[in-house]
Amino acid sequence: MSEAASKNTLPTKLDGTAPRVRNNHQALLTLLAAMREEQATIRLGGGAKAIDAQHAKKRLTARERLELLLDPGTSLLELGLYAAHGMYEEWGGAPAAGVVTGLGRVCGRLVMVVANDATVKAGAFFPLTAKKVIRAQTIALDNRIPTLYLVDSSGVFLPLQEDVFPDQDDFGRVFRNNAVMSARNIPQITAIMGMCVAGGAYLPVMTDTVLMTEGSGLFLAGPALVQAAIGQKVGAEELGGATMHAEISGTVDFKESDDHACLARVRSLVGKLGHRNRAPFDAIPFDPEKDAPLYPADELYGLIDPDPVRAATNTYDVHEVIARIVDQSAFDEYRPDYGRTLVCGYARIGGYAVGIVANQKQHQNMVMPGGERRTEFGGVIYTESAEKAARFILDCNQSLIPLVFLHDVNGFMVGRDAEQNGIIRAGAKMVTAVSNSVVPKISVILGGSFGAGHYAMCGKAYDPRFIFAWPTARYAVMSGASAANTLVEVRVKQLERKGHAITEEERKQIFDEIKNTYDAQADPRYGAARLWIDAIIDPTETRTVLISALEAVSLNPDVEKFNPGVIQT
Repeated sequence: MSEAASKNTLPTKLDGTAPRVRNNHQALLTLLAAMREEQATIRLGGGAKAIDAQHAKKRLTARERLELLLDPGTSLLELGLYAAHGMYEEWGGAPAAGVVTGLGRVCGRLVMVVANDATVKAGAFFPLTAKKVIRAQTIALDNRIPTLYLVDSSGVFLPLQEDVFPDQDDFGRVFRNNAVMSARNIPQITAIMGMCVAGGAYLPVMTDTVLMTEGSGLFLAGPALVQAAIGQKVGAEELGGATMHAEISGTVDFKESDDHACLARVRSLVGKLGHRNRAPFDAIPFDPEKDAPLYPADELYGLIDPDPVRAATNTYDVHEVIARIVDQSAFDEYRPDYGRTLVCGYARIGGYAVGIVANQKQHQNMVMPGGERRTEFGGVIYTESAEKAARFILDCNQSLIPLVFLHDVNGFMVGRDAEQNGIIRAGAKMVTAVSNSVVPKISVILGGSFGAGHYAMCGKAYDPRFIFAWPTARYAVMSGASAANTLVEVRVKQLERKGHAITEEERKQIFDEIKNTYDAQADPRYGAARLWIDAIIDPTETRTVLISALEAVSLNPDVEKFNPGVIQT
């Protein structure tokens, strides 16, 4: 390592033998093991019987198709695996919302894949299915990623049609996005490998290239509906089979004998796609071994206690996280002595230049103007830290440097001193900078991401290109304990106004009920089920995931002119 590089190398003080670190490490391994079992069940889709039924039609499952489509030795960065988790139980559930999406490599190219899972209600679109496909398309749009659709779907899940059909982020938006993606020169290839019915029939025809396997069907209305609607009796093959569309309607570009032949053709077509200009963000060649962080990634397991009851007591130095995800553990920290509850600085991840904004979870002893000393709580955004972060975000936009946000935030500081020190103005400044930022933003929720702090750290509403979470993430307006304490008092006053005196036992019961509800909703799986989070990731995979995300954001060469608007001063 050069002398220049050694000057910004982050040291480590993490003691892996400390009881607290060992306990956290073991607790997180236990949680990860349980989540992997859960994920394995989700990946079974509709289950063994449904998989057998798919095979009986001489068709592969969605995940079997992806294994053949993606380059050997590579894996899918799956997005939205937990979509619809714990939802639609009255309909038998919809594992992964009945569609597989993610980033993978085909002939060396990074692509977005969207594959209907016909083992889940014949690939029907639930409300979350449409939203998941739209999220995949949005990522592809924002980053100019070639997109491949493997279609095997019966169309809208009719019992829930009112939540699938009409709104801006519902089924119709999928086709709108097809058109917009084509207009922006984002290649789209669709392989029809089963049923493609009703409104869903527009998706393949809205894309650039259409393939279809023999035995598949593509029609606006199936034989039964045609007979009911106009009295015409017609077979499925004559109405919308592969041969008809290849020879008569001219709708499909390639007719293939089966799934294997179709996927081979898709790979051949992707291999011939041209290459457009890349983004102007700086990237240098990197060696995975020489440029690896200096410290083991599995030490990240020891930082955070995953138990929500003890989450409020989590304190750690966020430099330890940064040191295990950036190249050579090298970090140019920006204003390190000012506003220290937020850590900002420049680094490289996989050779890509990035700016990092991270919540510092260690309490900070600060010297204020006039010599007054105070302790600032870790994970809380103070006036000085908000102002520092806002300026740093502006600088990254000025210098065309993508931003990575590492969340573990309780929120903004409150109280008389904070208000008099202009915390609202400073917070507005940071939120404005994040809102109007034009460089790509990627968020990773490590621990808590609460309230307005979630917004300021580039939460879902602030257009991060990707948003990931560790299993230790907690995602809500406020922590369960804080919410319970607040709502208990409201409930008690309501009951007292009705003349009901509350015992301590009743108060505790109310507190526990509210807290349990909030804790369940703050679990990252709850957020991932609703697509607030793109993926829950193993902490040791953070660097790998970020490298893939940075490669994706570097495919879009267009960067809007930066106009920060009115910055509060």
